[in-house]
Amino acid sequence: MMFRAAMRMGLLLAALLTVAACGADAKFADPSALDAARFVSGQPPSITLYTVVNNRTNQGAHSSLLIDGTQRVIYDPAGTWYHPTVPERYDMHYGMNERMLSYYIDYHARETFRVIEQKLPVSQATIDQIMASAIAKGSAGKATCANTLSGILHDIPGFESIGLTWFPNQLAKDFGALPGVTERTIRDGDPDENSGVLTVQVNGEPGGI
Repeated sequence: MMFRAAMRMGLLLAALLTVAACGADAKFADPSALDAARFVSGQPPSITLYTVVNNRTNQGAHSSLLIDGTQRVIYDPAGTWYHPTVPERYDMHYGMNERMLSYYIDYHARETFRVIEQKLPVSQATIDQIMASAIAKGSAGKATCANTLSGILHDIPGFESIGLTWFPNQLAKDFGALPGVTERTIRDGDPDENSGVLTVQVNGEPGGI
């Protein structure tokens, strides 16, 4: 019994170390800022799971979910990305237009990390359920991105096959097994030091992009 308990503790510790890239302080944008940033893509309702994978170890480092319905937002539990024109409230980023989404992906994809993009068309009713669940969940604890997202999705009708997990790669595997998912891998040769991507220049444009 002691051996099994030790094994479980070891697996949990490994999970926390694997997703150590997940970690940021909670932010609470004013409701008026959320309304002002609202972006509607005009595309059919869908959700897109993003998984950041270490190119050296092939271990997952982060998970996030793009929610595209009556507006497009990204739920980035314990994520570190930000942009001064994108208001954030409890890990939900509002106003994710094409440009901001490109910045988001570019921030994560670099020489040491690739981004797996898995898109799934869903109904607006499903979008509403996922959005409400993510808002209710709020800010995630550090290193809990996959656990937070898998917990939200598992409770949505039609997503019961997604198991609760601490590992981004396992979440991506379960999500990818859902009917209708399309997938692509995004690679970038930018240097691993990506602080420039978050630098705001005098003219308001993000640096390093």
